[in-house]
Amino acid sequence: MQPSATPYEERLTTPRSWWLISFLVGVSFALILLPFGTLPLLGGLVGGTAAAAVVASAYGSPRIRVVGDSLIAGEAKIPVSALGESQVLDAEEARAWRTYKADTRAFLLLRAYVPTALRVEVTDPEDPTPYLYLSTREPEKLAAAIEAARTANA
Repeated sequence: MQPSATPYEERLTTPRSWWLISFLVGVSFALILLPFGTLPLLGGLVGGTAAAAVVASAYGSPRIRVVGDSLIAGEAKIPVSALGESQVLDAEEARAWRTYKADTRAFLLLRAYVPTALRVEVTDPEDPTPYLYLSTREPEKLAAAIEAARTANA
């Protein structure tokens, strides 16, 4: 297995505003526990903030990588030889493919806070998945990395 000519890796991290929201969740817990005293108030602040931060971090943990002859998107690992044409989706087209154009059989690695995406056809006749919808901040680079891996491993 050769390394791809154009390596690609991206983590779909949550926006910075979500970390502020995590703190505000902690403040909410602290206010709920205010009648019980100072220690419960501090526990609510720390515990609520930590719990919300863990949720935000986990939601932003999926990675998209092109490694050797495989595309790894979240939990899915697909050989690039089983992939067809890539279509770069701007914000409006990505929204359309998330909603009324979506196929229920498609693999979606969807993060609504990432406005752009890449749609990649699956050409493997054994796979019922018609395409992959991958939220990505750099769809052109991801498409180029998939194509480079396909040609390097052909």
